[in-house]
Amino acid sequence: MSHELNDRNFETTISSGVTLVDFHAPWCGPCRMQTPVLERVSAKFSEKAKIASLNVDDNPQIAAKFGIRSIPTLILFNNGIPVKQFVGLQSENTLVNAINEAVK
Repeated sequence: MSHELNDRNFETTISSGVTLVDFHAPWCGPCRMQTPVLERVSAKFSEKAKIASLNVDDNPQIAAKFGIRSIPTLILFNNGIPVKQFVGLQSENTLVNAINEAVK
């Protein structure tokens, strides 16, 4: 994935265009399973959307701001506004469809 987010770059990264953020932790098994799916999605949308990740252990304030209670949680932002949220492991097709809808 192209963007590793933290407290310093989160707002700037999501502020323009479409960004899918993966809220995860390194110890989370389903999160590790989600990573290759996100890498494939990222390859499909390199020009149209950003795929980013945020470690909730290292950035608890941002996770709390968005009410992240279980991981993986993925939030799709359009110009800084959350437009869709997914909890748990998601398929490539589900994410591709959501991003396609958001970039219209």
